Amino acid sequence: MTCFEKGFWMQAKYGNSSFGFEDLEVYQAARALRKGFYKLVKLLPVEEKFALAPQMRRAAVSLTSNIAEGYGRFTWQDTTHFCRQARGSLMELIDHVNVCADQQYAEKDVLDQLKSEAERALKLLNGYIAYLQRRKQTQKQQPRQSD
Repeated sequence: MTCFEKGFWMQAKYGNSSFGFEDLEVYQAARALRKGFYKLVKLLPVEEKFALAPQMRRAAVSLTSNIAEGYGRFTWQDTTHFCRQARGSLMELIDHVNVCADQQYAEKDVLDQLKSEAERALKLLNGYIAYLQRRKQTQKQQPRQSD
């Protein structure tokens, strides 16, 4: 059963993590991607030590941090906002891959693998956002209980 069939919140509620977000498939994919970018940073030439390298690390950390922070929020709107921030960081990372390709900082297969992992993370992130929006709509449609 996939995370989409079970629902992200159900998966997190019954997962192994005390914090919940670590059990989300979208977080796990983003975390794997972040690790891949940290490896890529090590391949960069010295002249990128204070330019591209820190940008890549910040965007990679921002990706996972925004998913985690959004998970900890109390409203669907806040959670969705942080997921959209994470999606922006993911797009920034794709541009960094393109820079590395243009400058020939890494082998094509390494960069293609990162793009493939980023595409998977993007699909999961978009699915998570869609799930949150559906949950928001479901809650709006339910009648309120009177006190």
